[in-house]
Amino acid sequence: MLADSMLGRLARWLRFLGYDTLYISMLSDHQIAARARAEGRIVLTRDQELSRRRGIRCLYVHADTLEEQVREVLAAIGDPPPGVESRCSECNSVLTSVAPEQARPHVPAYVLAAHRQFHHCPECDKYFWAGSHWTRIRSTVERVMEHRDGGAARTVPMDGPSGPKPSGKGGSLP
Repeated sequence: MLADSMLGRLARWLRFLGYDTLYISMLSDHQIAARARAEGRIVLTRDQELSRRRGIRCLYVHADTLEEQVREVLAAIGDPPPGVESRCSECNSVLTSVAPEQARPHVPAYVLAAHRQFHHCPECDKYFWAGSHWTRIRSTVERVMEHRDGGAARTVPMDGPSGPKPSGKGGSLP
């Protein structure tokens, strides 16, 4: 997918779910259409003119709130396939699991002492872990999935990485 400049937050949350979602805020409609065609991507937009452009697959996002937007996209394109890797919330690259020893020089000591699972973005060179705010992220995703399924509870694997951004090369949300 390729999210236009109005849907940066949505792009980040779709990455939490493992969707390959590009977001480049400075592209014109023409550049978005060309890139989507070249890469076979669905354009996510709130721009009615862009959504009517011929030659691209486009999903006009009607919802105003983030949770409603995520539900709308999931209803249109379906769940991510099982086993989808987490993606970097900043650049969309697939994150790799790394041992605590590899993360040691890049995360604060208190984080290293409190966590055993770390992920690394090979593109941004940031490190991620399940920080204290991961509970809020997991709760939001579960709420979205529950309401999307008409109230049926559903378990969403959200063991993905995140964490506060420490000084240096540290991780913000994945």
